[in-house]
Amino acid sequence: MADDTNRSHRADQTAPPRVVVVGAGPAGLTAAYQLTKAGVTSTILEATDVVGGISQTAERDGWRFDIGGHRFFTKVQPVEALWHEILDDDEFLLRPRMSRIYYQGKYYDYPIKPLNALRNLGFVEAVRCVLSYLWAKVRPPQDQSTLEGYVVADYGRRLYEHFFRTYNIKVWGVDPANLSADFGAQRIKGMSLWHAVWEPIRSRLVGRRADRAKQVTSLIEEFQYPKYGPGMMWERCAELVEAAGCEVVFDQRVRRVERGASGATAVVAVDGDGDETRYPADHVVSTMPLPYLVQSMEPPAPPEVLEAASGLGFRDFLTVALVVPEADGFPDNWIYIHSPDVAVGRIQNFGSWSPYLVKDGRTCLGLEYFVFEGDGMWSKDDADLVDLATQELELLGLAPAGAVESGYVVRMPRAYPVYDEGYQAKVAVLRDWLAEHVPNVHPVGRNGMHKYNNQDHSMLTAMLSVENIVTGSTHDVWSVNVEADYHEVDANRPSVAADWVGSGGDGEGTGRGAPVVPSS
Repeated sequence: MADDTNRSHRADQTAPPRVVVVGAGPAGLTAAYQLTKAGVTSTILEATDVVGGISQTAERDGWRFDIGGHRFFTKVQPVEALWHEILDDDEFLLRPRMSRIYYQGKYYDYPIKPLNALRNLGFVEAVRCVLSYLWAKVRPPQDQSTLEGYVVADYGRRLYEHFFRTYNIKVWGVDPANLSADFGAQRIKGMSLWHAVWEPIRSRLVGRRADRAKQVTSLIEEFQYPKYGPGMMWERCAELVEAAGCEVVFDQRVRRVERGASGATAVVAVDGDGDETRYPADHVVSTMPLPYLVQSMEPPAPPEVLEAASGLGFRDFLTVALVVPEADGFPDNWIYIHSPDVAVGRIQNFGSWSPYLVKDGRTCLGLEYFVFEGDGMWSKDDADLVDLATQELELLGLAPAGAVESGYVVRMPRAYPVYDEGYQAKVAVLRDWLAEHVPNVHPVGRNGMHKYNNQDHSMLTAMLSVENIVTGSTHDVWSVNVEADYHEVDANRPSVAADWVGSGGDGEGTGRGAPVVPSS
């Protein structure tokens, strides 16, 4: 009967399609917002009680915490235009970028600055680093398929050992010699020791805005930022889509996606009390984790597809936010912690992101820990985590333990897809099966595609998917990559996608691949 009803609805060409959006993060809310422009309202199902996903801004006792630090900088003009469509221009701050590396008890500017490195490393070691870099130019590593080889080729072995190896081991738990160079291609693409030295000079010579398209993303000196954090963007977006007739339903975790011969027909979600609600659908825009989406299909996907889904996992992390006097803060937006003596991987100073996140005379430092849900660190009591973070803050020399006035813990499950050995083949199996059997289901976003997209490109996947739904276009959203080279897809049909579709999928062009972690 459900299939018959769905076919009848689709037969009525005058009726707008019934769209269910799974997830109220950047990709999901962007899809809902773009649909409203075409006169299509949707139902947005959010498993938690807050919008924004990993781009949310958590709030505790009047303090606001950015989960991970989100710079608003993009080379995708339709995305930037959308940011300023959702928020007024005066609701953005233009913030200077400042970050450093903590290594062997000293702080190094990042991007690396020669005089700063010379002062901290000492003249002899600095000369060795330069010679090591020159040697890498003359005799580059034979194997540049690994992250180690990729970085050594661009920075030299000595700088790699100083500034890259330890941090990546901390973040991924794997030696960079066993990580794919894809990670370097996406996170530090276009960077080298030469770029790190030349980029600040070049930007002043030609002007920061005049040559923006050629600017290396990791080296930008300033970025936009919503006054009250990135969550402000998605809180406002949720208000706009609801005002347009959409419904955002919280505490709705997808239990199954019902499908018929022609595709998905409904999404069934369950709330915290175990009560089910069925949402009929002509299209489903899904930001839920890709393997969970496939595992929720009813009737089920075949065993080989479910096996591929079960082989994909996620990396979780938590932030411990400590309130300290403003004088005990630091000017950086964040500091990378390369010291193996502490577990913290990065520390944010929320006051340096925006004064509207903190209170007068105080700032809030966010210590970030890379974990797996359910492990020892994840399972610690909040009080124990606050104590640990306080001790590590003092050990690093950033603030005495007695300066910490209060602390809060924010856990973020499934923050990053895990890119273990063979993940690309598993994703391909799921992608192909979905395209063939449920073509009206549209995976978008980072977790939705199990693809290391940043916020702007997650939004772009949603924008292109909406065009596919409302215009019948056939944009390949899987070709969207964070640092891809773009080309015009169809000069005769203006669309948000014109000039903004990636030139290749994973492993093609300059696309943004992912770190490949050997399976245990």
